[in-house]
Amino acid sequence: MKILVATKRVVDFNVQIRVKAGDTEVDTSNLKMAMNPFDEIAVEEAVRLKESGVATEVVAVSFGVKACQDTLRTAMAIGADRGILVETSEALQPIDVAKLAKAIVEKEQPKLFILGKQAIDGDNNQTGQMLAALLGWPQATFASKVVIDGEDAIVTREVDGGLETLRLPLPAVITTDLRLNEPRYVTLPNIMKAKKKTLDTTTPDALGVQLKPRIRTISVSAPPARAAGIIVPDVATLIEKLKNEAKVI
Repeated sequence: MKILVATKRVVDFNVQIRVKAGDTEVDTSNLKMAMNPFDEIAVEEAVRLKESGVATEVVAVSFGVKACQDTLRTAMAIGADRGILVETSEALQPIDVAKLAKAIVEKEQPKLFILGKQAIDGDNNQTGQMLAALLGWPQATFASKVVIDGEDAIVTREVDGGLETLRLPLPAVITTDLRLNEPRYVTLPNIMKAKKKTLDTTTPDALGVQLKPRIRTISVSAPPARAAGIIVPDVATLIEKLKNEAKVI
């Protein structure tokens, strides 16, 4: 069984972001970039499925600029067998990524497509659902446990009321949540091995996909600075401030 797993290059979650002059977009120049944490979980899960003998090949896919090759190399250092970069300088929206992913799926013919439930830059939580709709595949989102049982995937997912378990016929789309696994530490030997693995590059035009942005960003602004905290001498003063200043009680 072949598994495709999506990886997105985002600003590292430990970095303090800043907005470009004119409030047009986030300034990513000279910032540390990394793999989207939810996608890292997806790669780890795909590699574990291969290590358990369920999958025969794990292919990491990324969409974006040439620098996304670094993200794919990280995925291959974790354990993916090869990588595919759909290279474009266009600002990709979820529907664009879903269409490009569909084209890759039609070419690679996997039994499972795994991706993070959302990216930490846009927080859209849309790509997996859109991809499943375009492919006509069953989907399980927010997965906290994945078990392959023959030609089915048994997925435990987190919902507002607790946990829900679904049985999906393969092929299927699964999006990962934080509690699915803890990604392994990437060792230097594996990083060196990843440099020798195959990384293919293609383009939206070569895949027959036309990118048509449907959303226009009007402005981007940094969150307002939080006021400094204060220390109160006793509970009575705290209650008074909550009543009169914060007006929360």
